[in-house]
Amino acid sequence: MRSLKRLPGIILGVLLLSLLAACGSNATSSDPNTLTVGASVTPHAEILKYIKDNLAEKEGLKLNIVTFNDYVQPNMALKEGSLNANFFQHVPYMEDFGKQHGIDMVAVTKVLIEPLGLYSKKVKSLDAIGNGATIAIPNDVTNGGRALQLLAENKLIGLKPGVGTSATVRDIVSNPKNIKITELEAAQLPRSLEDTTASIINGNYAMTINLKPNKDALILESATNNPYANVLTVLKGHENDPAVKKLAKLLNTPEVKKFILDKYEGAVIPAF
Repeated sequence: MRSLKRLPGIILGVLLLSLLAACGSNATSSDPNTLTVGASVTPHAEILKYIKDNLAEKEGLKLNIVTFNDYVQPNMALKEGSLNANFFQHVPYMEDFGKQHGIDMVAVTKVLIEPLGLYSKKVKSLDAIGNGATIAIPNDVTNGGRALQLLAENKLIGLKPGVGTSATVRDIVSNPKNIKITELEAAQLPRSLEDTTASIINGNYAMTINLKPNKDALILESATNNPYANVLTVLKGHENDPAVKKLAKLLNTPEVKKFILDKYEGAVIPAF
């Protein structure tokens, strides 16, 4: 009997979920000049807002911005059709994610580079990282490989020759300080600073806790010849949509370059 009494509430919940799903599936517009774009809060959504407030109207572009706090949902939302485009990722991550989840995505234009940095609340220098230290890195394949390469370049670990940024913890061949590598979702890395000796954090997430990569990082990935420029991404076949082409043009304007340089003071670097 108790289960029967609960039945109306269960039915109501199912209907509510269905309604929400239906709303989500219609989030994009059929207007060729309207674009719904998913983005990480900092700096991607901030750059898009600058464009929306200052440049989009003149170009005849209507821009809807949806923010995300992780690196999974923006691509899944693109696949499901609730976004027309997203702006948060570099090409190696996009390609790896696409293979794993069956999403055929293309990069429309390069916009910015966010160097990975090693940050700590426990030590003030690289030399102060002692035996048995715990270092957290991103758990996705491409950023994890970048993080391990950064540690290797600074002699904290050694990696198998030739593994490049596809390196995993299984490719560590020397570890003179017995460093414990902890793999976490990128969005969790800023919070991990309370528990780790140091953490390698993506630039956009570092800025969410007021870390300035060019000042606060113990070590910072070089931007020279860096293949990890963040791009405007769409599903294959939509790269020539009118609104997509308009946004790509605006993302590469002198005004946006100046906005990036002035606002982020070297923590984010234009890639165009």
